[in-house]
Amino acid sequence: MLPLIIVRYLTQESVGHYRESFQVIANAVVILSLGVGMSSYYYLAREEERRASAILNILIFNFVIGGGACLFFNVYPQFLGNIFHSDELTRLAPKIGFVIWIWMVSTFIDTVAVANREVRLATLFIVVSQLSKTLLMAGAVFAFGSVEAFIYAAMIQGIIQTFILLIYVRSRFPWVWRSFDLRFFGEQLAYALPYGLAGVLLIAQTDIHNYFVGYKFSSADFAIYAYGCFEIPLMAMLTESVTSVLIPRMNALHMAGDTEEMIRLTARATQKLAFFYFPVYVFLLITASTFITTLFTEKFEASVPIFLVNITLLPLGILVNDPVIRSYKEMGRLFLIARVFILIALVAVLYFGLPYFGMMGMIAIAVSALVVERLVAQAMVVSKLKLGFGHLRLLGGVAKTAVASLAAGVVTFFVYSSIRVGLIALGERFAESELMITKASTLSFIGGCSVLAVSGMVFLTIYLFAANCLGLIDAGEKRAVTDVLRRLWPGRVPFLPEVPNRS
Repeated sequence: MLPLIIVRYLTQESVGHYRESFQVIANAVVILSLGVGMSSYYYLAREEERRASAILNILIFNFVIGGGACLFFNVYPQFLGNIFHSDELTRLAPKIGFVIWIWMVSTFIDTVAVANREVRLATLFIVVSQLSKTLLMAGAVFAFGSVEAFIYAAMIQGIIQTFILLIYVRSRFPWVWRSFDLRFFGEQLAYALPYGLAGVLLIAQTDIHNYFVGYKFSSADFAIYAYGCFEIPLMAMLTESVTSVLIPRMNALHMAGDTEEMIRLTARATQKLAFFYFPVYVFLLITASTFITTLFTEKFEASVPIFLVNITLLPLGILVNDPVIRSYKEMGRLFLIARVFILIALVAVLYFGLPYFGMMGMIAIAVSALVVERLVAQAMVVSKLKLGFGHLRLLGGVAKTAVASLAAGVVTFFVYSSIRVGLIALGERFAESELMITKASTLSFIGGCSVLAVSGMVFLTIYLFAANCLGLIDAGEKRAVTDVLRRLWPGRVPFLPEVPNRS
């Protein structure tokens, strides 16, 4: 919800400064951590006696490196201003540096809980941290309406989260502060850095185009581009959650030498992700114009073509490669080399093409590089697990999901094309006459939501019907949904079928 609030309370230029600032913060937190935090998945699963040492090493590394980043931005604040050609970014740089420092430490809380196999608690941490961040930053919008206020809100969020992290670590690893081992620290870095560097290269591939756009275009134009690259809410969280849970499981299966179970588990995760990714992609492909202008107002209509190119990556989100790659040390090094070559090619194209590319050219090149990278990773996994044509049967559910999504998309396209203009006008008239709303952006939001809601109901009904007919929803999943609905409606409800309880 936060981007919806920001675009309605800030000028387009201020939105650009906000996006530039938090682009730097998000990238720095991931890049500077070098994947050391992710090594907790490996060591907490395999090194029972050194679990506390592994956690302490990560905390020390994040604290020192984050502090170095904070110092750099205080000494050289013009570094950011030169990248984005913005005096405002120069002024904000020292505060941005402090946010990077505190977030590098605090964001480890999600990882350590999953690595310690406390998935429910990790879920609670993730949800509560997202909620508190949204509340703090939304409060900054309403109270102050400035980018600087957002940054202070981010500082407060990081401090609170760090406090909770320290309490959690102290409760689960009581002797953590006495467990430092310099030799083990070096061993942990040696394990983590190849994967960490591969992660750095992925972030560079994913986001370096933003810096070229920020350098060439104004902050207002950067806002257009940034919301064209808008990340669909919850989709990234879905993939990260699946990946986080699979990493320790794949490590255990690799240790046991059970390659067939690794293949089966990967295929099942792919099918479950496809169940969400494919329909979302098809629906957004149809409703992209209404989706963008409803969320971000008509000021950002120019973001629609960029958005359509960017969501090309959604179907590839079903490829679950990272858990397998992390289970084989040698694959980490090979994958690192592949990413180096892809990144060099990407930077070269963007650099030499900078005078000629517009924003559409930038996003097309960026998406192409990511497609190549994911296909290379998939080829490595196929080779390592010795996948053959006989394993294609495991992906039958993915093909059926694509069919169900396309069927729902065809019907929804005709409904959406027929009702769009009329329903937007009807929604706006209703809001104006019955709800006494006069603000243009709010009226537009209500009208657009009406179209998206009706189109979404049509799409969802057909998709779920087709998915059920194709056998994509098994008895256990039906039973889980039925149990939830029965808790909402106690007693026998006529429209809820009885699902047999079979193992």
